[in-house]
Amino acid sequence: MTPPHTIAVLGLGRMGDAIATRLAAQDWDVVGWTRSGRTSGALETTGAAKDAVAKADLVILALFDGPACRQVLDDARDSLRADTIVLNTSTIAPAEASQLARRLGPSYVHAPVLGSVPAAAAGALQILAAAGQDTLDRVRPVLQTLGTVRRVDDASTAAALKLIANNSLAGAVLGLRDSLRQADALGLPRAQVLDVLELGALGGLVARKRPFLTGQAGAVTADFTIGALAKDMALLAAASNTPLRSAANVADTPADPEADIAVAATVPAVDDAVLQPLRAYIRGHATGDPTHFRDAFLPTAHIEGIRDGAFVSWPLEEYCALFPGRPAPDEPARSRRIDAIDVHGTVATATMTLSHGADTFTDIFLLVRVDDRWRISNKAYHRRGSDSRHLAVLLGAQNRPQPPAAVEVLPGVVVGRAGVAASGAPGPDTGGDADGQRDEQPRQGAHDSPPSTWHTDGGLRP
Repeated sequence: MTPPHTIAVLGLGRMGDAIATRLAAQDWDVVGWTRSGRTSGALETTGAAKDAVAKADLVILALFDGPACRQVLDDARDSLRADTIVLNTSTIAPAEASQLARRLGPSYVHAPVLGSVPAAAAGALQILAAAGQDTLDRVRPVLQTLGTVRRVDDASTAAALKLIANNSLAGAVLGLRDSLRQADALGLPRAQVLDVLELGALGGLVARKRPFLTGQAGAVTADFTIGALAKDMALLAAASNTPLRSAANVADTPADPEADIAVAATVPAVDDAVLQPLRAYIRGHATGDPTHFRDAFLPTAHIEGIRDGAFVSWPLEEYCALFPGRPAPDEPARSRRIDAIDVHGTVATATMTLSHGADTFTDIFLLVRVDDRWRISNKAYHRRGSDSRHLAVLLGAQNRPQPPAAVEVLPGVVVGRAGVAASGAPGPDTGGDADGQRDEQPRQGAHDSPPSTWHTDGGLRP
């Protein structure tokens, strides 16, 4: 097949300009067009897309999204000759790529690229090209000027693979963010941290983006913006219909959408104010003092989960009544950590892991900002570990007197007529008897206890 003589590049943003400049430098006849009208001045440009298309037998699209591709093609439709090939490098949804392929037929090449402005300038892009063999052969010389061609079965697959590749990039940026935040919390010098990170899996990203990571970008322009990456993650989440944490994490980055993606890695950790109720909650467990829970939660809060196979929901005051005002005997061996927190304006979600003896609890919190203060509005929990009725007394039970007719069913686990019977033994996540009373004083209500009112379910507390 005869290669194209004149190439129209529609979209002269960062990547479009780099692609057009690379082709022109390799002696291809290139004409460009951009919606903004702003160009580097190094290329011949036209005032309308249709004028550039009329001159070309290959049209390269380097546009922001699917709607932009459709609009530009609609505007230039009358200038497209029957033998003109449309090669689309834009990052769009798989469904959008399929629609364009059906609309343009065998003259359409979907060819998203892996790599950014420097790779385009060096002819080192990785190109995922989906087209019929004859069409691909015709444009191959142009594509090889830009990088390495990898043929893909169809347009939808090429678009999907590009989104997956960008998701891995988002993961790298967010992983770098976590590393830098942890390093800041430890008081480590940024330069030393980056030196070490360059030695590991994130080394290439750190090396390329170091000016942005040190706040010394100066006149260095963004290769790939936060806004563009957020758009791609939204496309992926919609196409897969699968939860995608990176979509929200990138989109909610408090930075200029036109900033380089590396700036997203330098955003400080969440404001300390949103952590205060979670820390108060931790203090409540560590001390057994319910005052800390009242400080952490809104008065209307509920603590909810599954207990003995049934859903339970405790109002805050009933929850507070479970704590006797003293630490659990094994408190030095217990641990709690905040795993994640995501802030969305005046609401936030958080996840915490509590290791209390033989049991591990996952707590999920909903927080709201009320009267300029963060509070927990609700909490749900999941418990995993020992059996809730017979193993919860394992800690502290071995040296306690056994009640009459008691039977040792497991080492250190004693069951009597009333169930688990190590009277006065600490619950798995409170400081002792949940209500400050001995086991033989049952407590009824929204959190009805087993016959032994020492709350062996464990789920009431964390």
